[in-house]
Amino acid sequence: MATASAARDWARSALRGIGDSLYTPFRGVDGDDIDWDAYRALVRYCVADLGHPMLWCTSGVGEFWSLTLAERQRLLEVAIEEGRAANPNLVVQACTAATSAKDCLVLTQHAQQAGADIAYIQTPMMETHGGDGVLRFFRYISERTDIALGMFNSPSSGYVLSPAETARIYAEIPAVCATKEGAFRPASSRLLHELAPDLVIWECDKTVYRAGWLRAGIVCPAQLGTTGYLFETPRRRLLTEYWDLIVADKLVEAMDFGRESGLDQFDVDMGSWLTCYPGRPDYFTHWGGGFKYAAALLGLPVGDYPHSRPPQAELPAAARTQIATAYRRLGLIEA
Repeated sequence: MATASAARDWARSALRGIGDSLYTPFRGVDGDDIDWDAYRALVRYCVADLGHPMLWCTSGVGEFWSLTLAERQRLLEVAIEEGRAANPNLVVQACTAATSAKDCLVLTQHAQQAGADIAYIQTPMMETHGGDGVLRFFRYISERTDIALGMFNSPSSGYVLSPAETARIYAEIPAVCATKEGAFRPASSRLLHELAPDLVIWECDKTVYRAGWLRAGIVCPAQLGTTGYLFETPRRRLLTEYWDLIVADKLVEAMDFGRESGLDQFDVDMGSWLTCYPGRPDYFTHWGGGFKYAAALLGLPVGDYPHSRPPQAELPAAARTQIATAYRRLGLIEA
């Protein structure tokens, strides 16, 4: 675990490689229970079978808004237990976002005690008074904890911090060392780097990595939270091979691999089902049922209740058809 005082030096060396954002497998009537065996299997698959060096726990893909505090705490504990058994050097990232600062504090203190390396706080999803409110939120947590903190700037919050607002939080809160920029606005990430050049930035718009931003030091060599396990299998390490080329600064080779392997086309074929609900097309979401359906196609356990908990809708048949077709075209499942 990185303490608050050591967070920034730690982040620049430790945050590297593919970080898997874990879904939460549900079971029972209405998905009221968690399938712990399935969750343990998912952790082992990501860390042992795929060899990914980081986990991202209880965040948007994991449907944190639908989980109790006790469930979120146990999910983190199990990920640490299973993950570190497979790889003692595993970097565990805990999302401790909550609408209430007190709930966020409970989760962040637990992450510190449980042995997570860093806690990420997504911009609060309700009643956020701009950057001033988010700064106050971070200060409240940092004054009561001693763990590295990261920002998660996602449009699913309903409010996206500006580069100046993010840089101010970094300047005033020493424990803050990294940010996942999830709004797909690379120009803002570039400006943020100019304002806070030592902040570790992961830009979700993958095109910037092909444009040499890693070489330029604008972005970091880590995927701070993504579903890498949905883009490859142990027999076909498509994402790992692509990412290794990026990190090795073999950008032309990476672009060729993206095209020739089918990864580029896969993004097109999948459509927006994982991040967009058609009934609310202007809102960015993490559609848990979509992630779990894709995982099930690859043979991963998702529990006997494969849907999201409320308030998310069930994944429609059209989505399942399109996602399955995309996987068949990529060749990760049989035609």
